[in-house]
Amino acid sequence: MTPLGLSLLTFNIGNPSPERAHRQLAWLAGRDEHVMVLTETKASAGCQLLASAFTGAGYQVTHAEPGPGEYGTMIVTRTTAVADDFGDKIGYLPSRAASAILPAPRGPIRVIGLYVPSRDASVDKTERKRKWLAACYTALTSVGAEMPVILAGDLNILEPGHKPRYPFFAPFEYDFYQALSDAHGLTDAFRHLHPDDAEYSWVGRTGDGYRYDHVFCSRSFCDLIADCHYVHQPRRDKLSDHSALTVRLNLAPPQTLPVSEPAVAAEPATLF
Repeated sequence: MTPLGLSLLTFNIGNPSPERAHRQLAWLAGRDEHVMVLTETKASAGCQLLASAFTGAGYQVTHAEPGPGEYGTMIVTRTTAVADDFGDKIGYLPSRAASAILPAPRGPIRVIGLYVPSRDASVDKTERKRKWLAACYTALTSVGAEMPVILAGDLNILEPGHKPRYPFFAPFEYDFYQALSDAHGLTDAFRHLHPDDAEYSWVGRTGDGYRYDHVFCSRSFCDLIADCHYVHQPRRDKLSDHSALTVRLNLAPPQTLPVSEPAVAAEPATLF
């Protein structure tokens, strides 16, 4: 049964093989969130399987086609939604952003899903991430006053006060996180409810934890955040190397679509 209020799940699916995509589909189909933001997608058989199965079951699937070797984000909704062009506003590596407008009873809400580029110590990957974050900052500025926003995904960025603090992260990465609040008027939903909790959505081989996966919402929604917590089951069950994050707002959702059980065994059409 779908809970009261508008609910959203963000989950890094790690560009799954078809076998792992089948298992992810079974888990995702059992979730009751209205919106699912799936990150680290690719033009692969596993991601096509997920998109095809959800589309065939009546869900609305919003995504951009990743270029060769590139990654993307997919938004799956069990409510009415209108595809949005936020990725085009970023321009650089646009498939890493997906966006949809939810025609909620209290007014439209823009849902933005992001898969921020990761990096290592190399100059090329550092500059790629810096360039993408700068383009995303500009795009967020351009849409900030249009309607309330829920922004979710794998940001590959840590909050400035993250514990433990890792020396690898650069000031420009922490600055982007801070700008989501200071410049764009968004609130970290998990931190709003759990100001002191140490939770991690990705754990490295050495056992060090990182809170990479986030949900932010417009400040006007702060008092409406009823729940926000990490769901570690998919990581423990090896559906992905990430935990999921779920949030529920005391907001009436848009009209629910007449969805059915996604066809687990169906082979995907070419949707990407």
